[in-house]
Amino acid sequence: MLRKTLKLLRLGVVLLVAYLIFWPVQIAPVAWEAPPSKSYTGDYFPNTALKSIERIDLNGETGPEDAAEGPDGRIFMASHGGKILAYDPVKGTTSEFADTGGLPLGISALTDGTIVVADAAKGLLSITPSGVVSVLTDTAPDGTAINYADDLDIAPDGSIYFTDASTKFGAVEFGGTFPASFLDLMEHGGHGRVLKLDPATGQTSLVMDGLNFANGLAINAAGTHFLLVETGEYSITRVALDGSDPTTIVENTPCFPDNIARAQDGTFWFGCVSPRSEDADNMSTKPFLRKLVMRLPASMRPEATRYGLVVHIDETGKVLETLQDPTGGFAYTTGLIEARDGTRYITSLREPNLGKLAP
Repeated sequence: MLRKTLKLLRLGVVLLVAYLIFWPVQIAPVAWEAPPSKSYTGDYFPNTALKSIERIDLNGETGPEDAAEGPDGRIFMASHGGKILAYDPVKGTTSEFADTGGLPLGISALTDGTIVVADAAKGLLSITPSGVVSVLTDTAPDGTAINYADDLDIAPDGSIYFTDASTKFGAVEFGGTFPASFLDLMEHGGHGRVLKLDPATGQTSLVMDGLNFANGLAINAAGTHFLLVETGEYSITRVALDGSDPTTIVENTPCFPDNIARAQDGTFWFGCVSPRSEDADNMSTKPFLRKLVMRLPASMRPEATRYGLVVHIDETGKVLETLQDPTGGFAYTTGLIEARDGTRYITSLREPNLGKLAP
């Protein structure tokens, strides 16, 4: 009996080892070297500025990924359920404005009340002031589908610049925005790109590609450059609108940077969804180890940590201030937008509220 048990145990071990080594996974990891994290020191030294945050109820919705102030002063925000919500700061109420039927992420508002949305399931969308949703583009110039539209901004001439976070790991095909982003970051294969829609012709063009999870995008006040968050590189790059002269202005962030938005004075705010994972960084040069991790149960893989952090920078990348909540009371912070009256609204990947800080 003992001999038979030992034999079965040995067989089990052999099968487990074979599974961990040979079982197919969804990623083909690329070796790279993550810069050593400085953690939350120096410019990122912890504070508690976000602990006093006011929470705006979302009527049961979650994940206000991004927000924008409309011409009437209402704050429009995306939600994980596909709805675009509108918060009225005068009345203090939140209502449904539209439903994309998809996965809305980045959002911008035009002066005529039109809302433009980067929807990870639908592409680049336009929503009229009455709430009618239409597709501006869902196809890249090479004929491939836009499967992970993420963030956008609008140039002075009306051109819409937007990110397609991953051409390989589409948000719908791979189970949602978060699972797809995890796969793209674990592979580090340079599948992200920046696209441009010309409103006059309706044509979509490629601005740049080869990016490791192309995320937040914001155009500078002069309308000459955009700032691009490359989450997989822990960096922000300043790029001319034609895609030339890319210059890294923020590097080696202690977190996974997400959205970025221009403030009223021409500076910028970007959000940090989570502190970096030491385990993930240590595997950056080890593709085989990353494949092995993908064969483990999801609970044993690196995951996001609850921590609130938004960062204020100038156009050169200099850190001006940070707003933090180390306890993670308001966490998974994706960004901050500044309303015309100076009120700051903080967005989140998973919270059931929109954060608000009075001026």
